[in-house]
Amino acid sequence: MIKRLFFIYLIAMLTSCKGQDQANVVSISQQKILVNHKPYFIKGICYHPVPKGSENHRDFKNLSQDLALMRDAGINTIRVYEPIDDDKVLDEISASGIKVIIGFGYNQGGKNDIASGTFIDYVKKYKNHNAILMWELGNEYNYHPEWFDGDVKNWYSIMNNAAALIQEIDKNHPVTTAHGDLPDALALKMGTNIDVWGMNVYRWDNPETIYKEWKNISNKPMYLSEAGADSYMKISKEGYQQGENQQAQADANANILDDVFANTHIGSGVTLFSFLDGWWKAGNPDKQDTGGIAPNSTGVPYDCAPNEEYWGIVDIDRNKKKTFDVVKQKYKSSNN
Repeated sequence: MIKRLFFIYLIAMLTSCKGQDQANVVSISQQKILVNHKPYFIKGICYHPVPKGSENHRDFKNLSQDLALMRDAGINTIRVYEPIDDDKVLDEISASGIKVIIGFGYNQGGKNDIASGTFIDYVKKYKNHNAILMWELGNEYNYHPEWFDGDVKNWYSIMNNAAALIQEIDKNHPVTTAHGDLPDALALKMGTNIDVWGMNVYRWDNPETIYKEWKNISNKPMYLSEAGADSYMKISKEGYQQGENQQAQADANANILDDVFANTHIGSGVTLFSFLDGWWKAGNPDKQDTGGIAPNSTGVPYDCAPNEEYWGIVDIDRNKKKTFDVVKQKYKSSNN
């Protein structure tokens, strides 16, 4: 009887620990991200699959097709802007050998967001899932102090406290943030609990300067949480003609990724922006609009005008653009 009870107890303990045993341990060491104590280099893509005609409502009905395309391109990581609260979706991503950087927004209607505190419920629920690579807080909120009573210090305090809370709950995954370009002294001073600094960097087609700048101010790991180019030229410039121009996008992404892989001693990779064209962003969601910021007003190659609906490495119907083969060649030829 005693032996039988012990056997039942042992089975119960093994069952309760099953999820934890299956989860990978993600850690940091000497500016590197490690998965199960082995260096992990992010060959990633930003992923927000909104179908035609939808007003920014994600839909994972094409997930299998998308993951097959990602595997073809050598992608090992996807970055999402809001949590995926679906075991089946995360299971399929994990089964594809791809990991996820889960982004928490400050205010997402009280669902898994920072403002309501429900983000920590999500962490508790999924901290043992094998798909998780990191938890990410915010997306270039340093550009929007107006969201935090006009003072960016309010965001940095919220961010740092949220990171500490995650670290109390989950010892096996780092906390990151997607900062708009290089964090300044204030951000670093107030963000001491951030394990890995993500940076959205749009410096033409050569982000190489960000690496030296980061090396001079921090010993923590960093990655490019956004970088890339769109496939529409608002004006003719730099030898690229106005209009849809997939060659401009392909050339820019080739140069950007060359810089990423030339600086692996400092950076831990990139989640290129983005996987899919977003028809919901700039006008009628039933068609692809060419709206965007005025030319020569940003650091986006080569017209300095981000045309928001043309950023995908595939179009809305999952047809590969010219840049797809560039990404595939760069990701698959790297030894990282």
